Amino acid sequence: MDSTAARQPAYPDYRIISLIVGCAIFLEQMDGTVLATALPTMARDFSVTAPAMSVAVTSYLLALAILIPVSGAIADRFGTKRVFNSSMVVFIIGSILCSLTHSLSAMVAARLLQGAGGAMMAPVGRLVILRTVERRHLVSSMMWTLIPAVLGTMAGPPLGGFIVQYLDWRWIFYINLPIGVLGFWLVRRYIPIIHNTGQPAPFDWLGFMLCSVGLGCLLFGMESFGENTDPRNAFLLVTVGAAACVAYVRHARQHTHPAVDLTLLRIDSFRLSVISGSLMRITTGAQPFLLPLLLQIGLGFSALRSGQLILAISVGALLARVLMTRLLRGIGFRRVMVYNGVMAALSYAVCAFFRADWPFWLMFGLLVCCGITMSVQFTAYNTIAYEAVPTERMSAANSFYSTLQQLMLSIGVCSGALILKIAMAVSHNVEPSRLNFSAAFLIVALVSLSSTYWHRAFAHDAGHELSGHRHRTGDH
Repeated sequence: MDSTAARQPAYPDYRIISLIVGCAIFLEQMDGTVLATALPTMARDFSVTAPAMSVAVTSYLLALAILIPVSGAIADRFGTKRVFNSSMVVFIIGSILCSLTHSLSAMVAARLLQGAGGAMMAPVGRLVILRTVERRHLVSSMMWTLIPAVLGTMAGPPLGGFIVQYLDWRWIFYINLPIGVLGFWLVRRYIPIIHNTGQPAPFDWLGFMLCSVGLGCLLFGMESFGENTDPRNAFLLVTVGAAACVAYVRHARQHTHPAVDLTLLRIDSFRLSVISGSLMRITTGAQPFLLPLLLQIGLGFSALRSGQLILAISVGALLARVLMTRLLRGIGFRRVMVYNGVMAALSYAVCAFFRADWPFWLMFGLLVCCGITMSVQFTAYNTIAYEAVPTERMSAANSFYSTLQQLMLSIGVCSGALILKIAMAVSHNVEPSRLNFSAAFLIVALVSLSSTYWHRAFAHDAGHELSGHRHRTGDH
């Protein structure tokens, strides 16, 4: 009998654990969505252009991408509960430093520290769930986890708009302090101590260094394109990053316990979820950066009005929670990903056609649909990915999946900013116009649409044990 399963009854109810982990994600999600509405105001205070503020977003995501690969190894060595709690402390310290900055460079440094805490918070929290929740409860557990996360994204936009319009944007980071303290107490009170079943594997320092150099150079190289800097520096960064990634692939093939276990890609459901989810996350990464700028700069809305509209995406994500379990049970994972994936890409493309004279209710309704479809899609990805992963490899799979998730979100932000800058250059605009934003939204939506090919590659009965869907012969 699996030792993890044998200990399962000793753990608290999976709903309690899932909600507490969701509270940590609530902190991250609210921080991200609050910041998005403040980017134009922060750009004016820092005396930079609005597209240049993308580095404040990518610096945080870069820290996540670099440190997430070691989150599983650190949790194995120092204890999942201890690492989970410590990550909240680092996140709060980073938030305080962000509130004290007066330049873009200082903000980037503070966001890197904040990202170091976030790099452990979400993936280690997910690892708590994977190690304590029975597989038959995994879909329900993911749903309970996402409730606080969705509430965070819902609270962020209107709260950010209110803070920017009536207070100072620095309060965006001050509000993390009481939430972080509450989360710290909840983890100490309710999260169980999870004992590792085996001896931790030797840490892959060389692999970690190659991953860090590769991901860091690739992201900062992409960020450098379109800036008023020598393009040769950007090409150099991208070249070094690509070379480091290639070197890591060769290293991982020879190392017994690599930092990121690429052999997990041999598992069909995991590989297909990684590929299709990565394409979809490019759009998801670009949208929170592009949408507030479109609403405030392209359409001339106030920060408060912008926050109210962005709230619609979170409303849609919350509504999706009601539908998700029944939807998967009724038609199965493959059909959900194929058909819903197309609708998700098209719902993002609709943003390209927004006009200032459109009724508020129409734009709000369209963004609600956008939130529903994307929430359904990512819940399916996040569950089906682990369907066939052995229990003893859950930590490695979680680190790999979380790293790719944050990397693609970072690439999404960089891609959105780069496309916007190219569109501005072609139209000879100093500030982005509505048409420049339209071009950016359409291009990133096409990237998501390309994931349909990979959705169709899933087995027709993929995930049927997780969802309870009864696969019928000839069911397509």
